[in-house]
Amino acid sequence: MRQQAGQWLERWVNPAQFDFWAQRLDRSWAWRRTLARVVERRVEAAGTVTLELQANGNFRGFAPGQHLNVTATIGGLRHTRSYSPSAPWSGNGRVCITVQQRDEGFVSKHLCTELQVGDVLELGEAFGEMVLPDPLPQKLLLVAGGSGITPLICMVRALAAQGMPADVTLLAWARRREALCFTEELRELARVSANFRVVFALSREAGVAEDEIGGRPDEALLGALVPDLGERAVYACGGGGFTAAVAVACRTIAPEVAFSAESFTPPAITSTDAGSVRVTLARSGRELELPRGQSLLQALETAGVNPPSGCRMGICKTCACGKVRGATRNLNDGSIDAEADEHLRLCVSSAVSDLTLDI
Repeated sequence: MRQQAGQWLERWVNPAQFDFWAQRLDRSWAWRRTLARVVERRVEAAGTVTLELQANGNFRGFAPGQHLNVTATIGGLRHTRSYSPSAPWSGNGRVCITVQQRDEGFVSKHLCTELQVGDVLELGEAFGEMVLPDPLPQKLLLVAGGSGITPLICMVRALAAQGMPADVTLLAWARRREALCFTEELRELARVSANFRVVFALSREAGVAEDEIGGRPDEALLGALVPDLGERAVYACGGGGFTAAVAVACRTIAPEVAFSAESFTPPAITSTDAGSVRVTLARSGRELELPRGQSLLQALETAGVNPPSGCRMGICKTCACGKVRGATRNLNDGSIDAEADEHLRLCVSSAVSDLTLDI
């Protein structure tokens, strides 16, 4: 009903003009876009900040474990990155994202060090398939690497709000103790809930507290920490190498284990493709010489073309476009696709032959 009313009103109201004038009164007002004002920022750990946002009425929420595209305007230019909410959706418009600043992260630096209370961000629709199933498994193992804790803490908080209806073990990895997030909250939850256990793992320091260990995720360590691993549904999030190591260890211990993972970096693929190809942009009529062996998104941006993008790891599909002709390589698994493709993901595809793209 609301959508039908909006479509009827758009016969008389131009959404862009509405946004222009409405934002003179409140910067978070918009006809269709989801804008969210920063209402609180707090430091969670070294180099990590949680931003609490108040979204406008266009936001439709998310499931714990999903991601949102977050767009910030920096120096007059729009930049979009993907972040997982770190607290469950309560229906009141509040959204929390926890951002870890990266050395090479232009957007993460802005969000962690420059964004202030009162500033406004744009949010996209929720996406991602790593969510808790219904019905809920009796036992869960959550394995987080670095900032991969964010979708998993959202799951933990959602389960805690339900009285922790499953037996949950959380293994939270960081390089050093100062980078661990949510430690006091998780320790308190483990103290009061018989169904929750947390272990903090440090890859570059030795464990000191009773709930700390040193080491990396491998078969021996996971087997010792979770002797009933084969009875648990496993959810892992972290860098590509981290989630790959967890997957190998889990499936070595229990080949039939139910395993779900999402990585915030694509697996490193060594491409032997060399040279360059001719890429035709059908809509603009431009022709470009682009290198092989590099993601098409990166190659296009280097050439001055800036197609829409979001997660930059092949999940959100914001950068998807039509491929009219030519062959591309999937940088996640190395496979080649020579067929016409309506949903080519530029961020995880490289050119193998001359291409025509619907851009």
